[in-house]
Amino acid sequence: MARLLRPFGRAVTYTRWLHLFIAVVWPSMWLFVREEWWIWLVAAVALAPAGLVPAMRTVEGLQARLLLTGHGPDGGSADIVVAPSATWTDRGRLVVWLEARLLLGYATATVSAQLLFATVDLLWAPFGRDFDEGRLLLQGHAWWQLLLVPLPLAALAVTVVASGHLITALALRLLGPSPAERLAALEERTEQLLERTRIARELHDSIGHALTVAVVQAGAARAAGDPAFTDRALDAIEETGRAALEDLERVLGILRESERPVSSRPTLTDADRLLESARASGAKVDVDMSGPLDTVPGPVSREGYRILQESLTNVLRHAGSVPARVRIAVVGGTLTLEIRNPLTADIPGPGSGSGLRGIRERAALLGGHARTGPDQGDWQVHVELPLS
Repeated sequence: MARLLRPFGRAVTYTRWLHLFIAVVWPSMWLFVREEWWIWLVAAVALAPAGLVPAMRTVEGLQARLLLTGHGPDGGSADIVVAPSATWTDRGRLVVWLEARLLLGYATATVSAQLLFATVDLLWAPFGRDFDEGRLLLQGHAWWQLLLVPLPLAALAVTVVASGHLITALALRLLGPSPAERLAALEERTEQLLERTRIARELHDSIGHALTVAVVQAGAARAAGDPAFTDRALDAIEETGRAALEDLERVLGILRESERPVSSRPTLTDADRLLESARASGAKVDVDMSGPLDTVPGPVSREGYRILQESLTNVLRHAGSVPARVRIAVVGGTLTLEIRNPLTADIPGPGSGSGLRGIRERAALLGGHARTGPDQGDWQVHVELPLS
């Protein structure tokens, strides 16, 4: 019983009913002037050209979202489109929607009115009077006819709920997105997910690198017990922390301002900052750079910077203060990054860790490839990225 009564406690049940009544308001006004059946035919014919107007889809979509789903213009899902008609198929579906809404609105209004009249007529029965419209089925006057009052009321309730569900189903079908719009929405959603993944990698690489340097420096300073070394370690922690805050501000700026360009993100031309940070942490880093780095396209250079950052972070985290060799080369339309360090007992397993996975994902998104793992007694990160 509670399940049957639940729809009548929802406001959207009655707004759907109202939505159907709105569709027949303007034809009904003509009936006050002249009661002719052909008025409804004229109304149906007049709706056809209105449905061909692109802006009409926005009007109907907003009204349907508000009254049929209970959501405002900016709320709810995209199951009902509020954009103007873009194709003739959209216009055709809108014409069908307007005609179907008029027909269903007329049927709902007629049945609802007759059931209300029948209810009032039954209530008047014991007093020996008929309501102006008359009852649908019964004639005469008797007290027991009061017992029949729940019947038209129940039929009215079924009409309200059923017509609301039907008009909502029609709206989702006829005012919903076209295949082209669904594809565009899917592409936009994919872009958003890719952006979220990229931002997650940005935070992981930047903050992870800073924290790793800070932990290594703090541990080394405590073990050394040398005031001069401690001062250098604190300077390195301060510099690394400041750089991490700048990176964090860049990432948060992208989140706050979706149209903000990404050109402010660091590129391989800023690699010296990473190398100095690693050296300050005690690692011996030998660098071999060849080729015109300043000609590397922005997206490739930015992702290359993050790959280098994550690779150096892994060296400090898993190997500590060991010699590391970095090679950055731009040759034949390809950017090559190679970071090698001696193997230690604490090495990540093949393919494990979000950092290594992030390196491979960055390379794959740019059409390149990455290899990570042991190689000839070293731990190697080898990445090749196409410049085109």
